[in-house]
Amino acid sequence: MGFYESSKRRRGAAALTLVALVALPSLLQAIDQDFYISLVSRVLIFALAATSLNLVIGFGGMVSFGHAVFFGAGAYCVALLAESGVVSAALAWPLAMAVATLLALVIGAISLRTRGGYFIMITLAFAQMVFYLLVSLKAWGGDDGLSLVQRSTFGLVDLSDDTSFYFVALAILAAVLAALDRLAHSRFGRVIQSIRENETRMEAIGYPVFAYKLCCFVIGGALAGLAGALLVNQSGLASPNLLHWMQSGTLMVMIVLGGVGSVYGGVVGAAVLLLGEEILAELVPHWQIGLGLLLLAVVLWAPLGIAGLFGWGRNRE
Repeated sequence: MGFYESSKRRRGAAALTLVALVALPSLLQAIDQDFYISLVSRVLIFALAATSLNLVIGFGGMVSFGHAVFFGAGAYCVALLAESGVVSAALAWPLAMAVATLLALVIGAISLRTRGGYFIMITLAFAQMVFYLLVSLKAWGGDDGLSLVQRSTFGLVDLSDDTSFYFVALAILAAVLAALDRLAHSRFGRVIQSIRENETRMEAIGYPVFAYKLCCFVIGGALAGLAGALLVNQSGLASPNLLHWMQSGTLMVMIVLGGVGSVYGGVVGAAVLLLGEEILAELVPHWQIGLGLLLLAVVLWAPLGIAGLFGWGRNRE
């Protein structure tokens, strides 16, 4: 059926990676490279955003080209709440997820009545409508975006400190990945993956396919909203570019690189793309060519993505 297989080896590798990421800030501070803490925080946030899209595409089989609208909605929600004096993460971040959830529910309820290329285009159309709406709202910054008044407060944790923010982002990503790993093996996860493989058969045996797909779409949107809430805190700016179709395309490239249908595909893809950009930009003037060749190589010779090369990809029996 093409279900994603869990393995002790994969979970062991994930645990070792988590330990390494916990130790990373101390190592970077020891060698006086604190700048990279903020860079890796950005990688973690985009890993969360890419993972949310991977749930929709890789597990649900719904190729959405408008996923960035939920990402941007979460960012704008936190920035607007901060302007109103609401800076508590315990309130602002769940509200950002709620806004993204509501938006995903509306868009999904309409878009999922179509299939294939029509679904791709209608999700793109919704995202671009919201994008142009925000560009036209001068009260919210228009083209320039909306600056964050101050970072969210998170109990006793000082999020204005890059290291503290890094650990919060890491903890959230780890919790989401653990939850999605369980979701992939739950009854809901099995049904969603079965729908991806053969929607007609699942409909014929009595499963409410539309409801399952909509639920998957909404969960993905909510997680993208959370990623947006984190990103606006990391960058200090909610920009309309976060909702542009190119941002959706970037997230899609990440999951293709990492592995479509792999729980860790979004993480691997985000790390390869963002860190690759940073490294190649320092070495060669036309670094985009190198990334393009890497993407081409993955598509041709690693259909399960980079994660699949290490046995973390989707099982395709």
